[in-house]
Amino acid sequence: MTPTNVPVRRQGGKRVLIYSHDSFGLGHLRRCRAIANALVKAYEDLSVLILSGSPIIGSFDFASRVDFVRVPGMIKLSDGDYTSLALDLAPEHTLSIRASIIQHTAEVFDPDIFIVDKEPLGLRGECHETLTMLKSRGCRLVLGLRDVMDEPDQLAPEWERKNAMPALRDLYDEIWVYGLPHICEPLAGLNVPESVRRKLVYTGYLEREAPETPGSLEALSLIDEPFILVTPGGGGDGEDLVDWVLRAYEATPDLHPRALIVFGPFMSQDRQREFRERCAQLNSVDGLTFDAHIETLIDAAEGVIAMGGYNTFCEILSFDKRAIIMPRTKPRMEQYIRASRAADLGLTGMLDGDGPRTAEAMATALRRLPNQPKPSDVVVPGLLDGLPSVRRLTGKAFEAGREPGLKLAGQGGLS
Repeated sequence: MTPTNVPVRRQGGKRVLIYSHDSFGLGHLRRCRAIANALVKAYEDLSVLILSGSPIIGSFDFASRVDFVRVPGMIKLSDGDYTSLALDLAPEHTLSIRASIIQHTAEVFDPDIFIVDKEPLGLRGECHETLTMLKSRGCRLVLGLRDVMDEPDQLAPEWERKNAMPALRDLYDEIWVYGLPHICEPLAGLNVPESVRRKLVYTGYLEREAPETPGSLEALSLIDEPFILVTPGGGGDGEDLVDWVLRAYEATPDLHPRALIVFGPFMSQDRQREFRERCAQLNSVDGLTFDAHIETLIDAAEGVIAMGGYNTFCEILSFDKRAIIMPRTKPRMEQYIRASRAADLGLTGMLDGDGPRTAEAMATALRRLPNQPKPSDVVVPGLLDGLPSVRRLTGKAFEAGREPGLKLAGQGGLS
């Protein structure tokens, strides 16, 4: 058997491995996909492999020289614990399978750069051994963080429990924050060692483009006239938003412009059925389950009503769309923090979903949306520099080359 600290003989150009633990929702996967597609367009000799637990990763298009390995899915329960998404196995057995696939893939693929999305050691620490092995080979280890994680008093105990800070100190070479510090600082309020702070690089937000391949025929048939796009992202926790919009149109039959609601692939079938029936009773509302090319719809829309996840926020900025965000506040305050800051800056509007959700309040917001300022009316230097920054940072890592046999800081590894 080949020792884990010795790479398998390889041919070809540079390689980047990206880890995205998503099983439920689209956020991490879509962010990693945007980065992967941008990198292979910038470097002709580069191959990118994505490790993902998403059950719908195969629904998305990837650029040439980007591929994925799907690990068995895990899903987070309401109490914060995890269970297997599809397998009839104990969670620890599924996690063991995932960790084995991740490590073996990394051993054979032998990346020059390993980008881990959000979770410093992976889901329940499943990337720990892989990170240590790749560190010994001289692979550049990068943690990618979205602009907002959570409130400090929630994030600090979570990261302490997960032993995250020693990983940032001892394993990672850089921490890329896909945002700007004067908008949001994901580690604000945490006791972060200076050695870790020096690794932080703010890239700006990740700009998106409309795909060359148009969206589904069902969606295209619905956009021959001005419309507002309503998107709760993956849809697993977006039922309140969809219901609120529908109640506004039900209470105000002459409300315009018309709305196109994309429910999301993770919304329950029962709620989708109910929402479709309600849409059918309205002349100004259409609905569909999912479109892997939602960028096309956002680009064509007059405005956007959304929950405020990271990817949707990037798309609103990228396509310069007037938007109203109704952020969730559970299980994390991430969306609320992002939406509040964006509203303070004048980039988007915001409706507080924790307040009274009257049909009149939503109808008023929908009427005002066409006259709302666009994000481009606010000048924020470097706002959408994320992908160029990631390409530049990747190029610097390639130029520096690998230094095999690096030892962990402190000689003892993680503490």
